Amino acid sequence: MHATEVGSALDGLEDEPLLMPVTRALDWTALHKLTQSPAAAAQLAPIRRTAAVRRGTRMIKFLTGRQLGGHLRGWPISGFCYRAFDVAHLRTPADLAILSGGSPDADGGVVFAIRWRAVDPWDYEVPLAGAYDGLVAMPPHDRLGSPVIGTGFTPSGRHIVPEFVTRDLAELPVPANTSLVAYTGDGTEVTLYTYLPEQRAWSRMYGPQWRHLLPDTIAADQEYFPTSTPLTRYVGRYRDNVYEAIVDPPGEFRVAARTRAARYPLDALARRIPSATWRDAPCTVVREEGDWLRLRLSRPDGDQVARLGAHCVERGLYEAWAPAAEVTDPREDDHWYEL
Repeated sequence: MHATEVGSALDGLEDEPLLMPVTRALDWTALHKLTQSPAAAAQLAPIRRTAAVRRGTRMIKFLTGRQLGGHLRGWPISGFCYRAFDVAHLRTPADLAILSGGSPDADGGVVFAIRWRAVDPWDYEVPLAGAYDGLVAMPPHDRLGSPVIGTGFTPSGRHIVPEFVTRDLAELPVPANTSLVAYTGDGTEVTLYTYLPEQRAWSRMYGPQWRHLLPDTIAADQEYFPTSTPLTRYVGRYRDNVYEAIVDPPGEFRVAARTRAARYPLDALARRIPSATWRDAPCTVVREEGDWLRLRLSRPDGDQVARLGAHCVERGLYEAWAPAAEVTDPREDDHWYEL
């Protein structure tokens, strides 16, 4: 269609789709080949920029059964993720296997996912060569899941899927109305749990007919899963005082309180990120246990992984335990969003 008609054709869509120029010289097949070639990153940049995150964008991360259990116990959101708009056509476990980082057969032919709305575009980055050269060059024996190409697109033999990472590979607190879902062999989507931020708990949403979907490590008849408080969290300013915040994008940001009358709308909102440096490597802190800190590398590469003894816990995420006494510059960084 003519360029002047594109705006009206996209009216009513919640998110803008990935846009690409189709010509006789550059058809869909040729573009797909470019997305799988690191050398084509610069050529693809104008196309990749059309897939952008904005406040309220629906995001999704596909999970294994083990990761599903981790989120029910309080794991925040982190690592590689996608706009739900870009993967809406992928419904079956066979199609989603490359995105989940595991084999559907290992979880009974089911793929799980966590789905949420983005609080701010600042929280997400495109894993391009240059900024994430360490991940692109990571040797196969030091990584889990598919390789990072560096073009901003996920490795796939059939599909063109833009991918994102949480900024600096850090953790994001879970927003209100986040859901944990399952995709069955026939493409059925089942909402398993919804997050209740005031109670810091996941509430069960599925009926008895879907209990067989869950891994054996999760009690299928349990209706309520209280979670631990992560180190990273949202905070907000109300009348010159700072409180813990609850976010429900795109427009509801309020003081965290159990009673509705005390849930005041915030004047300003920030994400508090625990950070540190260990042996010259920038890290975020994901756990504290006594005199030890669990650190996640913000810009992992092969040298850091070998030097720090870090392990790949999932695609792109490398963590290690460090004595707190050896960690320098421990701090909590507050990034204030523009509301």
